[in-house]
Amino acid sequence: MGKAAAVGTAVVVCAAVGVAVVLARRRRQRKAELVDAAEADRKRRVAAVIEEVESRLATPTALLRSISDAMVSEMERGLCGDIHATLKMLITYVDNLPTGDEHGLFYALDLGGTNFRVLRVQLGGREKRVVKQQYEEVSIPPHLMVGTSMELFDFIAAALAKFVDTEGDDFHLPEGRQRELGFTFSFPVNQTSISSGTLIKWTKGFSINGTVGEDVVSELSNAMERQGLDMKVTALVNDTVGTLAGGRYMDNDVVAAVILGTGTNAAYVEYANAIPKWNGLLPRSGNMVINTEWGSFKSDKLPLSEFDKAMDFESLNPGEQIYEKMISGMYLGEIVRRILLKLAHDASLFGDVVPTKLEQPFVLRTPDMSAMHHDSSHDLKILGAKLKDVVGVPNTSLEVRYITRHICDIVAERGARLAAAGIYGILKKLGRDKVPSDGSKMPRTVIALDGGLYEHYKKFGSCLEATLTDLLGEDASSSVVAKLANDGSGIGAALLAASHSQYAEVD
Repeated sequence: MGKAAAVGTAVVVCAAVGVAVVLARRRRQRKAELVDAAEADRKRRVAAVIEEVESRLATPTALLRSISDAMVSEMERGLCGDIHATLKMLITYVDNLPTGDEHGLFYALDLGGTNFRVLRVQLGGREKRVVKQQYEEVSIPPHLMVGTSMELFDFIAAALAKFVDTEGDDFHLPEGRQRELGFTFSFPVNQTSISSGTLIKWTKGFSINGTVGEDVVSELSNAMERQGLDMKVTALVNDTVGTLAGGRYMDNDVVAAVILGTGTNAAYVEYANAIPKWNGLLPRSGNMVINTEWGSFKSDKLPLSEFDKAMDFESLNPGEQIYEKMISGMYLGEIVRRILLKLAHDASLFGDVVPTKLEQPFVLRTPDMSAMHHDSSHDLKILGAKLKDVVGVPNTSLEVRYITRHICDIVAERGARLAAAGIYGILKKLGRDKVPSDGSKMPRTVIALDGGLYEHYKKFGSCLEATLTDLLGEDASSSVVAKLANDGSGIGAALLAASHSQYAEVD
């Protein structure tokens, strides 16, 4: 080959290489543009889903006021005995709340799940208050939860008798008196007096047919008799009424109690003459504690989203407990999961593959949601670990973590604001929602709150209190206090046994 030919070939080769390099660069550039376009599209889809979620779960103050009005309307219908009212407004027959003057030895039994608690308190009157208290928690063997009524109550009575046997010298029962017990029974009951009520149905994993329709106090009393235990049940209450009693004992201005835990409920002190369905003699106190069972509240004002509707449809009790499903600890984490699942499906939040664990209902519990929501570290490390452990996403970007925390914030804020609207409704029903028009001072009003959701989910609790202040306004809110009544239901039952004691008149 001549020199000229060689040079020509080299030029051609160089040109070919140059073209190849340019083409490769353009392909990389095009690929990068496609990746950028895909990422921009993903971000647009994420933003669109979030915007829709924010809109559907929004709770402007005007909406909360209309929900409170609907709550008051349902309360009034329930008090009239309207069978179509979504709030049943159950008469508890508790007309004497503790005053602080109670003294003596009293017991409580708290049965509401797979464990039960026995408790005793020595009350020392207004000066000494609770002198001493002791309690013991007992697990119920699984076979007794599906056994016979006699087996279950015999097991409970035996544990109670054993607990009584450990009564020390610090506890004093006046000679000739019978021990008295407050029975917290947190299952649906048709109450017929302060110390009697027939079981409507078992829940929480219990299935004992023999007890439905029977008086649960008689069942317990017969079992105690078989154990040779001389004890009288003087009060049958649920946990919310117990919390109200415990709250009133500590603060005489308590007018209502709200449970915000796995489930939710509220009880309050109503004027007896404002209960049209009450047929008995008006109690001397002029008051009656009402168990609202507010978890069943339903209204077209409630901002139900597609996530709420789907969760309700797939639940064991579709169409029931709608308010509870929007505000309680059992469900908040599940609502977050459903929103994250939509973001995964519609906007590839966690990549091209939807995490398998995220498809599992209730895999994300509210305590996990709370831990993610409260993560204040600069890289949201705790939140990232939760997504890895709970949802099965090993590596998440900071953007994904911030989006997840924002979803927790939206769901928790809605739940807290809706709960505040319910409390505001009760205050409205009692006429304690605004300063009196005659210029007189508004009475101090205390709401006793209990339950793990309110106690441990700090952002939820803070949002609830801020929303209640907003609804009441500056003047009225200065007279209303939301106070944690930790473990009020247990001691509350013992206090109600005291305030409804067979020896009350003697004392």
